[in-house]
Amino acid sequence: MTTQDIVQKLWNLCDILRDDGINYSDYVTELVLLLFIKMEHENKESGLLQAHKLPDYAQWPEFTSRSGLNLLNHYKSSLLRLSQSTDPLIAAIYAEAQTSLKEPRHLEQLIKSLDSIDWFSAKQDGLGDLYEGLLEKNASETKSGAGQYFTPRPLIDSIVHLLQPQPGETIQDPAAGTAGFLIAADAYIRSKTDDYYDLTEKQRNFQRNKAYLGMELVSGTRRLALMNCLLHGMEGDDEGVVHLGNTLGSAGSGLPKSNVVLSNPPFGNAKGGGGPTRDDLTFATNNKQLAFLQHIVRHLKDGGRAAVVLPDNVLFESVVGTDIRRDLMDKCRLHTILRLPTGIFYAQGVKTNVLFFQKISQAATGSTQEIWVYDMRANAPKYGKRTPLTRGNFADFEACFGTDPLGQTTRIDQGISGRFRRFSRDWIASEKGDSLDIAWIKDEDTEDEADLPEPAVLAREAMDELNTAVVELEAILAELGQDEE
Repeated sequence: MTTQDIVQKLWNLCDILRDDGINYSDYVTELVLLLFIKMEHENKESGLLQAHKLPDYAQWPEFTSRSGLNLLNHYKSSLLRLSQSTDPLIAAIYAEAQTSLKEPRHLEQLIKSLDSIDWFSAKQDGLGDLYEGLLEKNASETKSGAGQYFTPRPLIDSIVHLLQPQPGETIQDPAAGTAGFLIAADAYIRSKTDDYYDLTEKQRNFQRNKAYLGMELVSGTRRLALMNCLLHGMEGDDEGVVHLGNTLGSAGSGLPKSNVVLSNPPFGNAKGGGGPTRDDLTFATNNKQLAFLQHIVRHLKDGGRAAVVLPDNVLFESVVGTDIRRDLMDKCRLHTILRLPTGIFYAQGVKTNVLFFQKISQAATGSTQEIWVYDMRANAPKYGKRTPLTRGNFADFEACFGTDPLGQTTRIDQGISGRFRRFSRDWIASEKGDSLDIAWIKDEDTEDEADLPEPAVLAREAMDELNTAVVELEAILAELGQDEE
């Protein structure tokens, strides 16, 4: 069986389990809880592990030898005990873990299906590839809502290819999701070092345990990320590669500075929990992407490089948005903006970009002298299930970007009829008022009503802009001492 065959076999089970009220996201989480136990068993059987990490009660034969209510009750009990494990990584994977299964026969079906898989074939292609295939299936199923934290793999691979992470560098994703960026960076380095065999033992240990660090706010998503990393041979520190915490709170301020930052921060303004509560950011804002952008600049080492996926509002938002963009262009050399096509994320109307920049220093000014913009959006195909996004779609952009990860190779301005153009810092200031929402190609489909965002998306965008305006007005009133009135 190929990895794709196994993914499809496991995915088909979800249709059966929906009789038990299981949705797609719950199903993937349920698989994670069992897959870790099965993985430990397979690794022990094949001799890859000298001893089990899991206690006796949670080893695979304890589940295959039971049935009915005895099995379901043992499973529930095991999850609770594993969540209280003294091993920090096991405790993290099973933190707050509860089964959604109510029917014992459904649990039996899951266990039998995992037991019947040709794990030798799975290992040939990589257990990590199998798991990522399940995550991608979950993200593409719009009803699951999982697409909000799943960045398309072709986009991730293109970004990593351009930034060229190196052995010995620290790589951070402050909005890790399922850890796609960190895993792709590790895969890139492995491909350049003969799967680490070209490195010394000390260098290999650094790559496995210290090179990568992510932070994720949602414990369930972090569980998916930890499993993803483990299946790709990335162990991290005692808490794993991805730590649980709020990057926009005190946990984020404690993250170290890194050589490379790769991230796709969550879209939208903060509502309720998860909003910025840090006091070390230069500009106060409830716009999560603008707050994440400030974190990334602050937590890049001098000379470090970053690529960040951000929605259009970050490019044109006024007042504090303008201040944050100016601050970015002072402290960093913002050298490239990629205008992405619509429809590649779960919310079809969301328009996004990738900002590529190099940190000069926290005290620098005037670091950005010119910005190159590549428009992949105008007159582009409508990507989706019928027209999937592929790595090949980024070939022309990669050629224009060049072979230098800092964007310092010779580049050619293609003029008004091309997709790649250069804009001076002076022109951006005088003509755009420091807005970075720069477009010049007439999109022939812009007036096609069928291509407009859904009304709910338009309403959500309008609400976000209004909420931002209210916060900014309240801040102005507070400064004037009129907040009580």
